Amino acid sequence: MPMYKKSLGILLLLLVAIAVGTVYGSYAQESAVVLDEAGREETSQGKNITVYVTGAVNNPGMVTVKEGARVGDVVNSCGGLLPTADQQHINMAQVVKDGEQVKVPERQASPAQGNGQKNGKQASEKGGLVNINTADEKELDSLPGIGPAMAKRIIEYRETEGSFQRIEDIKKIKGIGEAKFAKIRDKICL
Repeated sequence: MPMYKKSLGILLLLLVAIAVGTVYGSYAQESAVVLDEAGREETSQGKNITVYVTGAVNNPGMVTVKEGARVGDVVNSCGGLLPTADQQHINMAQVVKDGEQVKVPERQASPAQGNGQKNGKQASEKGGLVNINTADEKELDSLPGIGPAMAKRIIEYRETEGSFQRIEDIKKIKGIGEAKFAKIRDKICL
């Protein structure tokens, strides 16, 4: 009988140790600091992302903002817009993504020079570049070889796939190949 009591005591002590370890482990897990892939601490408000800002801003360069930030937040982090910034061709409400480049265009002093090809349409009503990430259907339709149907396809692509990262990405739109891209290359920007 004493052997039975000794085994029962050891078993009971082992069960208590397992219970204490389980409780301690669950508390330790809750208080752990969560790090993202780059080793930066994630906060409960969201992780930090990095965006590269160029163009007509006071302090261009890389900016770290919270995930879900908008172009306006990024521009403010760079000290705001320069007086020469073309606010008509940048969507300050657009949500930015990690690794994205935000280009703030400057106002064009004179109409943009074409590539020698004319088809009766201007690059835009103001003679400047058309931002393919923010332009509406009318602005896109003003590009040579881009009609209303193609303009709708460009807008649909932006809505489903997100912003264009390079101007060459517009060739992903069905109906825009090398020849059409060559006609609009000097009339578009991001």
